[in-house]
Amino acid sequence: MRYAVVLPSIGRPSLGVTLRSLAGQVVTHDAPAPEEVVVVDDRPFGDAEPPAPLALDPDLPWPVRVVRTGGRGPAAARNAGWRSTTTPWVAFVDDDVVLPEGWVAGLAADLAAADADVAGVQGRLHVPLPAHRPPTDWERSTRGLEDALWATADMAYRRTALEAVGGFDERFPRAYREDADLALRVRRGGWRLERGDRTTVHPVRPADDGVSLRVQAGAADDALLRALHGPRWRDLAETGRGRFPWHVTTVAAAAVAAVGLAARRPWVAGAGSAAWLALTADFARRRLAPGPRPGHDGWRDEWTRMAWTSVAIPFAAVRHRVRGALRHAAATGDGPPEPWPPAVRAVLFDRDGTLVHDVPYNGDPEQVRPVDGAREVLDALRARGVRVGVVSNQSGVARGLLTSAQVDAVNRRVEDLLGPFDVWQVCPHGPDDACVCRKPAPGMVVRAAAALGIAPAECAVVGDIGADVGAAVAAGARAVLVPTAVTRTEEVDAAPLVAPDLRAAVAMLGVGP
Repeated sequence: MRYAVVLPSIGRPSLGVTLRSLAGQVVTHDAPAPEEVVVVDDRPFGDAEPPAPLALDPDLPWPVRVVRTGGRGPAAARNAGWRSTTTPWVAFVDDDVVLPEGWVAGLAADLAAADADVAGVQGRLHVPLPAHRPPTDWERSTRGLEDALWATADMAYRRTALEAVGGFDERFPRAYREDADLALRVRRGGWRLERGDRTTVHPVRPADDGVSLRVQAGAADDALLRALHGPRWRDLAETGRGRFPWHVTTVAAAAVAAVGLAARRPWVAGAGSAAWLALTADFARRRLAPGPRPGHDGWRDEWTRMAWTSVAIPFAAVRHRVRGALRHAAATGDGPPEPWPPAVRAVLFDRDGTLVHDVPYNGDPEQVRPVDGAREVLDALRARGVRVGVVSNQSGVARGLLTSAQVDAVNRRVEDLLGPFDVWQVCPHGPDDACVCRKPAPGMVVRAAAALGIAPAECAVVGDIGADVGAAVAAGARAVLVPTAVTRTEEVDAAPLVAPDLRAAVAMLGVGP
């Protein structure tokens, strides 16, 4: 029953409520505490200063770490969280849930009851709704989580299952279908998923009037699921059919009306307009019927929302679905999308201690000495069409021990000895600068991937210390540790892959000789 809690967050105020409910749990011998809590800060870095650190209030009674991922979405955040832990189980919870009294005990019981072929155990979600009036459309939408299968608002996964399928597919940018995709791949791998007995409270988040329109962006993810799992993906994932076919019919009716007007065919325009109006009115009626009625508080605002969003939603849903289908078709050509995780297309190396022997704060090109076999490994990667790059912390600049010109001169010497690199990323900041590029932060890896025109998941990082591994994990890249005399034992123990040398490292990634 050893487990870690992974809690992705975008800095919502509800994070404090979730943490307080976790801190208030009673732990016992039979209901042990998490070995650690990993809060994944997925707020975007942007081009300006990084956002201030998340306020982890209250202080948790267990070890807690913050991993920053830079706004790459919930799938990437959850991957960074679980890959930075070592426990056999990982409990994912969202930053807008409340863990009621006894949640830890319930989780322990669910994990203890899981057979060896059970990959994950889902918590039962309870969405409190107002008792004094019927729920609004947004409240009913949130209540749908109570019946949703494998929602990661509270879902514990076995580490070996996550490793077997490569974790969450980071091509899903929203918290919408990434959990269904993971469940499908886990089941396809021969694992089972179960519902546990623990309960988690999921309050209805505050939302503005356009929330029901914005969530239609998830239709693009439906296109990716269809491309990955075939036209029967809804049956396989046990998810509802939704109203999309009716949205297509509504948009088609509007198109007929527009064509009739353009062609000056009044009867065609009239028939299309009548069909569109009937379908839109029926959609609005279905949304209004279960909701607040005249006399209930807020009913006028709800009816106004339902009126204009019922007109807009069919067009938004179809547009997003078409956009998703076109994007995935353009990316894959005539074939299906590449399975997750994608192949390694670039290997990013740490410089000092990995490619060249470490000379602390070296500003002298004459002291550059490549490690044995480095040139041969790099040339083999280049011959295979694998891009190569360098990601290097150079805090000597911030400390006043080096100049940027000296760092550049050393880097030129590295290229003279080891051949050209496709990308260089150098962080000149110190440990106290709170930058987003200094390893183990993911900034250099993410920027290197962007410069190469590929996703971070298509990269691998090879380095000699834990900071190199941490940067790779936070960025969503693969990592291989090649230890040296300065590598700490705990860094070796925590590394996902450990190789004796560079040749073995690239072989482990499937791109070496």
